[in-house]
Amino acid sequence: MSKVTVYSTPTCHFCHMAKDFFKEKGVEFEDFNVATDLEKRKEMFDKSGQMGVPVIIIENNLIVGFNKPKIVELLGIKE
Repeated sequence: MSKVTVYSTPTCHFCHMAKDFFKEKGVEFEDFNVATDLEKRKEMFDKSGQMGVPVIIIENNLIVGFNKPKIVELLGIKE
């Protein structure tokens, strides 16, 4: 299974959609709350150049936002 990392905030609708999608599909992921974790917020910005969330990393592929078709493709999920 691919390593999945999610940088998110508690109030982000698209973050919740992404995490709910991963849970529904049985995809394990590591979640970092960048609203309170300043070190992870800097890490997210350094990797993506973005302050918007979610930032999702699947293996070495970076996705900004909840791009479901790209996530499905990278994880090889059948819809």
